[in-house]
Amino acid sequence: MEKCRGTIIRRTPLTESSLIIHWCTEEHGIIKTIAKGARRPKSPFAGKLDLFCEAEFVIARSRKTDLHPLRELSLNSIRPGLRQSYLQTLAATYFVQLLSLVTEPESPIASLNNLLNRALNHLEENLPEIKAILHYEKEMAQLLGVLEPGATPAKNLEQAGHRLPKTRTELFRLIGH
Repeated sequence: MEKCRGTIIRRTPLTESSLIIHWCTEEHGIIKTIAKGARRPKSPFAGKLDLFCEAEFVIARSRKTDLHPLRELSLNSIRPGLRQSYLQTLAATYFVQLLSLVTEPESPIASLNNLLNRALNHLEENLPEIKAILHYEKEMAQLLGVLEPGATPAKNLEQAGHRLPKTRTELFRLIGH
């Protein structure tokens, strides 16, 4: 058993009653867990596995696959402010998608985990602005070591991840840039 702390960045149905949960953690980077029975009303996970929630959790490391059984969960922050407006949710989604594009699964990314948590905490209290999105991109490019003079951080990140998430275009359109 291994204790972790992370933010839920993706939820995918696996079966009628189970979910695959993707986490961004400081210690292990992006990891995937299986929450067996999480979609059942009486599950200990029911109502606790929402996007952008931060939690401490226990996994049983799988030796055969990158999908680790989720054993326990204790929520630290549910970040309800990220659900106050479509813009806040869209910006949080963009930040998570960009992170997923430029990182390798199960590679420790303490600095990027910290950047994501700071960005999500900021978005919980504020509507997204172009300045904040560009700042996130610049910090991410710097942390990854891909920031090159003469190119925008977004261009550097696009080269590192082979594309940018489509949500970026929608986000910039809605903010009015």
